[in-house]
Amino acid sequence: MLQQILQTMTVDPDLLAELSDEQRAILFVKIREEQVRRYEEYEKNLQDEKIPRKPKKGRKTVDFLLGRDGHEWVWVMGDHRNDKSVEEMIELEMHEKALKEAEREIEEIRRREEAEISKRLEMEKYRLETEQKQKEEELRRQREEAELYASLKQAREAARKLEEEKQKAEEEEKIRVEQLRHRFTEDKKRSLERLVKNKNRRSSEIFTEYMCKREEMEKIAEQNIQEVESNWQEQEKKAKKAEEEVKELARRARIEYKNSLRQGMNALNAVSAFSGNGTNRKPPVPPKSEELRKSVAKVINKRPPRPPNKQAVVEWFLEEERPKGVGTERKTGKVASWFHGVISRLEAENYLLNKTLGSYLVRVSERVWGYTISYRAEDRCKHFLIDTSDLGYQFFGANQLMHRSLAELINFHKSNPITVTGGELLRTPVGQVKDPPDYQDLMRPRITESTAL
Repeated sequence: MLQQILQTMTVDPDLLAELSDEQRAILFVKIREEQVRRYEEYEKNLQDEKIPRKPKKGRKTVDFLLGRDGHEWVWVMGDHRNDKSVEEMIELEMHEKALKEAEREIEEIRRREEAEISKRLEMEKYRLETEQKQKEEELRRQREEAELYASLKQAREAARKLEEEKQKAEEEEKIRVEQLRHRFTEDKKRSLERLVKNKNRRSSEIFTEYMCKREEMEKIAEQNIQEVESNWQEQEKKAKKAEEEVKELARRARIEYKNSLRQGMNALNAVSAFSGNGTNRKPPVPPKSEELRKSVAKVINKRPPRPPNKQAVVEWFLEEERPKGVGTERKTGKVASWFHGVISRLEAENYLLNKTLGSYLVRVSERVWGYTISYRAEDRCKHFLIDTSDLGYQFFGANQLMHRSLAELINFHKSNPITVTGGELLRTPVGQVKDPPDYQDLMRPRITESTAL
């Protein structure tokens, strides 16, 4: 499984949930080593082939302006004698902003007053036009009466008088309109003058308001900075503590990695010496990389990277693991006391909740193709993932001992700790507490063609 992860450089979140802290640290170390190896190999190939790197399409580039000395031209604000200070620039910006705001307000007032003056002018024109129409109607009526009740001479004289009165009225009307236009023009001029006079005063008022708001914002910013500083210091303390914990975990992972190699060699030497005394027992050995690579490639081609559902895990166990006798005792053929079915991490911890130190159970993982040892430690429950392959069974990690069977792995760690730093020894198996047992689907009799017949 580790070789499969290093080949694809992807880790399933469900797999991480099944790993212990030590196994996670070892996994991340191996992934980082693989990344460095691939990068160095890539750099070496580029140097051997002497292929210039091509910039990626769409990537933005930055070109710097060069000075007389050929280096990047840099201007540090505030160093030049003509540079203004930050306070001066802010004050100048406030003045300009206040002036623009005052101009905007004056322009709005000017538009309103012009609209009001235009409206009054239109109303006055409408009134004068109405009066003119009424007078023309009255003159027409008088002319008709003169034509009816007077002689021709009198009618002409009346018509002439009416015409004179009409011209006089039109002249008076023009004079009144001109006076009205002149008066409105003067009012508009005086309004603009008044607005221009108030412009500077309004600008000063807006500037004062801006400065007051700035002072308030600076006070609020100062308070926020103090709060942020306090929170940052607190977060820094937590980050340092977390960093120390991560360093300690990495240190323990390195120690565990080295000790696992040393432990494996010691176990090999001890069993080799024991086998030299006349026994034929074969020791657990670390798998060869080439054999493990072929086994991983075979597994990858055979099944998906992770089980799609619980039923797939059951079928995998019945087809591949059940014929090997996994979960049963070799002598009696009964189910081992430590074996459990496809149960979750939470269910396993409930089994071990009130158990003594060293209590353990082995469960079929519901998220990966393999098993998990759930172990009762002093302060919590630990979970160790067991990787399966055609070569045997081993803990997830690098250079772990390969065992020919799951029972052999369990028996080996009854006297040899799982991790050197943790010292986990498998002491007391935890069996079933409910009926029917949770391995019922895995241990049911298989129906074959011969039994069916």
